[in-house]
Amino acid sequence: MKFLDGFTEQAYALLRIVSGLLFLAHGVQKFLNFPTDFPMPLNPMLYAAGTIELVAGALIVLGLFTRPAAFIASGMAAVGYWVVHGSQSPYPIVNGGETIVLYCFLFLFIATRGAGIWSVDGARKP
Repeated sequence: MKFLDGFTEQAYALLRIVSGLLFLAHGVQKFLNFPTDFPMPLNPMLYAAGTIELVAGALIVLGLFTRPAAFIASGMAAVGYWVVHGSQSPYPIVNGGETIVLYCFLFLFIATRGAGIWSVDGARKP
């Protein structure tokens, strides 16, 4: 369909911004219990995950240091999948890990493609 061909960069920017906001929301829930309480007490692994979600999520939204932030977020999602979900079953549909698998590969894609338009990284390029 050619009618959307001219909007590739805008669609990618929206994908980056919305996925960063959703990832950021996980950290906000862990640390601020907003908009709903986090269902378990925080341990060192959850503190680390929440910190990555907050910092990397915000950087991805802003498009600042996008590639390293997205790469770290992708790695955190991969570890989170295997530690939390994969230990129950290797199949995401069985273990409830569909969302974290999507984050893993989405952020890996963003890490390889970079920030794109509507980003601090894009504005800083000569």
